[in-house]
Amino acid sequence: MTLLTIGQLAERAGVATSAIRFYEERGLVHSTRTTGNQRRYEQSTLRRVAFIKAAQRVGLSLEETAEALSTLPDNRTPTKADWHRISRDWKPRLEEQVRRIRLLQQRLDSCIGCGCLSMKSCALMNPGDVAGEHGGKGAVLLEP
Repeated sequence: MTLLTIGQLAERAGVATSAIRFYEERGLVHSTRTTGNQRRYEQSTLRRVAFIKAAQRVGLSLEETAEALSTLPDNRTPTKADWHRISRDWKPRLEEQVRRIRLLQQRLDSCIGCGCLSMKSCALMNPGDVAGEHGGKGAVLLEP
């Protein structure tokens, strides 16, 4: 079994070493330690990092990615069948994301050049004056 240093893994995966450490802290990847307490990663960790990057590219959170990876026995690397199952489960989430982006795009068209950002009438910042129903104070959600 080939073991990679954190630098080798980061270089081959195209991510920073800090990202690898962050993924490890979150339980997305796992390492062993040498007697000198240096991290070593199995070569198969490259596929796990590729999985994480693919999930991020389609807009999934690290929490969603971690949940998917937690379904794999013994923290193993996702197989083609695993990817098919997981991606099928993600499709409704991604379809909802596309729907929300289209709605945001439609609302943005009516607001370009306005400059008002009115908390009472702006379809982008406060659609239907929903913030007014809650006293109109505090943070306003950008997403519909």
